[in-house]
Amino acid sequence: MFNENLKTLRKMKGFTQEELAIKVNVVRQTVSKWEKGLSVPDAELLSKLADVLEVNVSQLLGAEIKEDPGRNEVAEQLAKISEQMAIKNRRARRIWKVIGLILIIGLIITILGAVLFSANTSTATYSEGPVVVIDETNE
Repeated sequence: MFNENLKTLRKMKGFTQEELAIKVNVVRQTVSKWEKGLSVPDAELLSKLADVLEVNVSQLLGAEIKEDPGRNEVAEQLAKISEQMAIKNRRARRIWKVIGLILIIGLIITILGAVLFSANTSTATYSEGPVVVIDETNE
């Protein structure tokens, strides 16, 4: 029972084996052995585990602890909401990139148009001297 209770409580608290091991000052492999039922902690470590997991030693050693199914449902819903928000953020970034690209292209076209227009008008205003009109009608 201890090994199953330890694993259940650790997961309920959101700890990895590594995090729990650090909190009770052992290596991760020790926590793994406890959870597999290959070894058990001494009384001092058992007390530390109970403190870290915020339970009584008797709860660790007692009847099997069941995970609250409601917690899993809430966690799944939060994960779905988080995923939807990430998708929404990616779409928003993509839209802003397209808008920015369109604005940059519009600005470049405007600048090129202004340059070309000013080049055409500047060459049309200069002439090579007076314009002479010759009337060839014999009246």
